[in-house]
Amino acid sequence: MSKQQAPLTLVDLNADTPCCPPLAQRRVPAETAALLAPAFKALGDPVRLRLMSMIASAEGGEACVCDLTPAFDLTGPTISHHLKTLREAGLVDAERRGTWVYYRARPGILRQLATLLSVEPAPSSQG
Repeated sequence: MSKQQAPLTLVDLNADTPCCPPLAQRRVPAETAALLAPAFKALGDPVRLRLMSMIASAEGGEACVCDLTPAFDLTGPTISHHLKTLREAGLVDAERRGTWVYYRARPGILRQLATLLSVEPAPSSQG
């Protein structure tokens, strides 16, 4: 019997089931890395990381751009650019209500990223 593991296949990144095991347990396939890299890249900017934290921890699970902008010494258009980057990376959803846009974190993709970065040891094959 071969000990070679079956290749990973991608699943919905918003699903509750992890797309892949932690990178400490198994190499990340190229297609998975290409799919997840934009989210990691988006979070690689300090402003976007703070915005993501503010949105994810907001009471009620969503944050208005009107509440996010004052927390930074940046112009409204710059904050909008950063929020657009988070949205395009699949990390947040946006909904316009009147003149304001409300942002909500997408927990599925955040779980996928967290699982991938987990450093839990691989399960023992001994019974």
